[in-house]
Parts: sequence; C-alpha cells; structure tokens
Amino acid sequence: MFSTRQARARLIRRLRGRSGEEMNLVPMIDIFTVLVTFLLMTAVFYRTVILELNLPTAQNVDTPPPALQLEIVVRKSTVQVADRGSGLLSEFKSGADGYDYVGLSEYLKRVKERFPEKLDATILLEPDISYDTLVQMMDTVRVVEQKEGERTVMAELFPEISIGDAPL
Repeated sequence: MFSTRQARARLIRRLRGRSGEEMNLVPMIDIFTVLVTFLLMTAVFYRTVILELNLPTAQNVDTPPPALQLEIVVRKSTVQVADRGSGLLSEFKSGADGYDYVGLSEYLKRVKERFPEKLDATILLEPDISYDTLVQMMDTVRVVEQKEGERTVMAELFPEISIGDAPL
C-alpha cells in the first residue's frame, strides 16, 4: 500500500504531465458555423413599418392659404376638428371609455368627401396626452374602414400627418 505522501506525489506528477495538453477548438468552431448558418436560413425577416411624419411648414405672405387647413386638436376632455383659417368645425367629447374615435372617423370621412384632393392634416396635442392616444389618433386620421360588398377595406383619408403642440 502507498502512504499518503507517496499518493500525493504520484497525483502531482500525473497532473504536471497533463499541463502540456491543449484544448482543441476546431470541433466547437464547426458546430457554431453550422448553427449560425442554420439560424440565418430559418430566420423570419419582418417588414418594418414606418410612419412618415411631416413638420408643419411656415406660410409665406405671398402665397394664398389653401382651401382647408385641417387641424385635429386633442385635449384631455375633447377632440376638436378645426380649419386653421376659419376656426372650429366639430367637437367630440371623450366619455368614460375614452375618445370617440368612431365619431371622429365618420366626420373625417365626410370632410374627405368634400375635399377629396386634400391629403394633409395636423394633429395638435396637449402636453399630457399619452403616446398610445397619439398613435390611435394618427390611425384614425390616416385611414378608415369601409365595406365593399362583403369585404372590409382600408380607405385613405389624410395620410400626410404633421404633429405639434395644441394652443392653450
């Protein structure tokens, strides 16, 4: 039988003999190459949807104002549809369930029927209006759902949207 001292010495000699070995990384690199190739070929690439916003332009004194300058003013308790030149056109009170997006959409549809060539609108928001409300207002102003036979299609209202701060 070996003593404890002899067993330790043999163990130390055995461990010292292994220190010269190197780790072979080639199989691991091969696995990662196959894995990356597989992931790239099976990845689903989503189409990113970007809404383009336009800043309101300054009006020159020489150019006459357009027939309708549509503004949607979003306040905490109401949504006002106005013409920058003539003033308030319509007002929609918000209820317990939030803003009246359906009523606003129907009214904007009637405005679009009167001004079919009009493409731009400005949404003006009070400071504490949530981002979610802004996105819903933009969707309501941009498009409207319409029935064509049995299908429901999205019709364009005012796709060129500018945003800004509501007047006090």
